[in-house]
Amino acid sequence: LVLGFAFFFCYVMSSGSYDYFQFVQQWPPTNCRVRVKRPCSNPRPLQNFTIHGLWPSNYSNPTKPSNCNGTKFDARKVYPHMRSKLKISWPDVESGNDTRFWEGEWNKHGTCSEQTLNQFQYFERSHEMWYSFNITEILRNASIVPNATQTWTYSDIVSPIKTATGRTPLLRCKQDKKTQLLHEVVF
Repeated sequence: LVLGFAFFFCYVMSSGSYDYFQFVQQWPPTNCRVRVKRPCSNPRPLQNFTIHGLWPSNYSNPTKPSNCNGTKFDARKVYPHMRSKLKISWPDVESGNDTRFWEGEWNKHGTCSEQTLNQFQYFERSHEMWYSFNITEILRNASIVPNATQTWTYSDIVSPIKTATGRTPLLRCKQDKKTQLLHEVVF
């Protein structure tokens, strides 16, 4: 089983178009393996969970707010302080164009979060959550490491994450032939 996952971090908002943030981490090998139209540029993707995004979300509506009328991406607001950190925690595993990936995530999701997080805070908070809740390390400490012959159940993966973080993650899988592959962990 190839691992990938995302987590939910909840923040109570007093007003606005969302109730909480979904903090989504992805497992690059699954992300690259299931891509049909355009394969990933790196034939051997990273073996660590990386950030997919921080998405404003609502309890009552499964549709996430997106592409809001906010401040458009400005690379100067994530450089130089955050750039080296984000290249590790939030790389573009598909094409390798990290800045374009960050721009797309900010313009689609970050602009909807500006009432709470400006652009710098959005990226800084995401990196801090990734660093604080190192899913790769949590699973490795539970002897859950990807390999071609071992598989795990949903609860096998959720249990050590819940123990380490105090939160129950949502796992999202992708189908590859007859196998379910862990793709994302969501807080």
